[in-house]
Amino acid sequence: MPDFVPRYFRIEQALRARIAQSRPHDPLPSEPELAREFGVSRMTARAAVTQLVNDGLVYRAPGRGTFVAVPAGPRRADNLIRLSEEIRKQGRKPSARVLLAELRPSTGMEATRLRLRDNDAVVAIHRVRLADDEPIAFERAMYPGTLAALLDADVSGSVHEAIVSLGRVPTRGTATLTAQPATEEDAQELGVPVGSALLVEERLILDETGRPLELSESRYAGERYRLDVAFGVEPL
Repeated sequence: MPDFVPRYFRIEQALRARIAQSRPHDPLPSEPELAREFGVSRMTARAAVTQLVNDGLVYRAPGRGTFVAVPAGPRRADNLIRLSEEIRKQGRKPSARVLLAELRPSTGMEATRLRLRDNDAVVAIHRVRLADDEPIAFERAMYPGTLAALLDADVSGSVHEAIVSLGRVPTRGTATLTAQPATEEDAQELGVPVGSALLVEERLILDETGRPLELSESRYAGERYRLDVAFGVEPL
């Protein structure tokens, strides 16, 4: 790591690696202990721990210390944030197992939602999203056939980054959330029991000009993922 990296950031990255190997509710060293271990001031150690608290990796219990939080894949419901980014914030490694990547004719529903002509081609990409090799989500996504170059990209990484490189920018969208029981296919891909609870998100993402860019269904293992919601309260 370059010499100009702030000391608190070095501590934060070291702690992220430890957290990835820890169990929920394991204690973190105290700030004085961290200060001694890394040869920094207590204020610097506190800055590193505070960042981990803000990212949801650890939590403080007044009078008791700081502890490893229950891992999950949180995402703000009012924000377009990539799952891979949230996994990295937890100190875990994001990846994807590609099940299908093909160019095929669109269905009627896909053509309508993506504003295509009947039977226009779509790029279909099915993946299992993972955090430290643990399945988090079974994802089926469709893109307009004009993005066929996606089939030449490494879609085990970030599809959105590949889309940006093709000149279109995911900008905003809408989503519908439901709870559904796991099917046999879900059970096989996510490693969960048939019938267990899944959070299912159907999402339509638009580009910077308002054109449909991605139509997807993501099926999240309920005990491994959460969705954070920010809201206001209307006056009475």
